[in-house]
Amino acid sequence: MIERADIHAVVAQIRAQQTQLRPEPPQALPTPTGPGLVDALKSTQEGGLQADLTQVQASQAPSFASMLKQAINNVNDLQKEAGDLRTRYELGDPDVDIVNVMIAAQKSSVSFEAMSQVRNRLVSAYQEVMRMPI
Repeated sequence: MIERADIHAVVAQIRAQQTQLRPEPPQALPTPTGPGLVDALKSTQEGGLQADLTQVQASQAPSFASMLKQAINNVNDLQKEAGDLRTRYELGDPDVDIVNVMIAAQKSSVSFEAMSQVRNRLVSAYQEVMRMPI
């Protein structure tokens, strides 16, 4: 029988990765200088302050592509680490025990399964968008 990872541990790991992917809240809005100052003042006078704030906040948020790339790199790093530990254990490294090898293997397996599910959802969403009439 295949043993599954404890659901609480998996949920805790997912939450930890979510907090790593979330951008830090902006400390302060950047102050416009130079020629942009005149444009900022004009837009404020025209009632466009909310649009400018939204644009500044959107420019500070990470893009979807960068977040996806970071997640893929994280999965790759976990798989490399698991492979490295497995190889070191097989070669008889006294610093590596079977428990750490199995934990690393489970982490990489769960993260790969999660990434596969994300990929499947993205492909499904893309196909659905492509089927939409223009």
